[in-house]
Amino acid sequence: MRQGAGGLPRPHDLLWGASADWLEAGAPAWARAVLAAGLPVVVRRAPARDGWIAVGVRGHGREQRHATWMPRAAVHRCVPPEQLTGGGERESVCAPLRALALLQPQLDALCRQHGLAWGVTGGAGYQLATGVTVLNEGSDLDLLLRVPRPLQRRQAQALVERLEQLPCRVDLQLETPAGAVALREWASAAARVLLKAGSGARLVGDPWREVAA
Repeated sequence: MRQGAGGLPRPHDLLWGASADWLEAGAPAWARAVLAAGLPVVVRRAPARDGWIAVGVRGHGREQRHATWMPRAAVHRCVPPEQLTGGGERESVCAPLRALALLQPQLDALCRQHGLAWGVTGGAGYQLATGVTVLNEGSDLDLLLRVPRPLQRRQAQALVERLEQLPCRVDLQLETPAGAVALREWASAAARVLLKAGSGARLVGDPWREVAA
């Protein structure tokens, strides 16, 4: 099982092995059905609990999201977003996958040049990993870019300009060592941006300095 720093799966990783038996009594029936079918859960950001991983169960609609916990020992397969970057098809009738195919060469080149990594998350990542159709023509494409070192704002602006040319809205998160920041926020002139970390969300001036601080 591929793991992040500290030996734990990272946010957005897809995990197999969750059981409906672990869901609390008030969990929705659709969530039980998803786990009973052997489908994966996605790692979410939350404070760590000894021996447990914070995960979310995904249904077919935006309203079907359920937060729960999974025993770390039960994980038998882990698929990170980086393993899902080759699923875009230009001829696909689905706008997010067409956008993925168009954007892939640029992100691959950026990552080779700067030693970075990128991956597919959200509905696109789930569909590519499971074969379950959750996307439609109006769906967004969710991506992440792992940036252990500061990304210049002019580079972020250039990437946003490229995203605006694609056939659907693209939500790209910059995964810094301290947490995630929306690319569009970092590309803006805002003095502070919203940093999403395991301990919660907060406004910061420079997410890369948060680790040092």
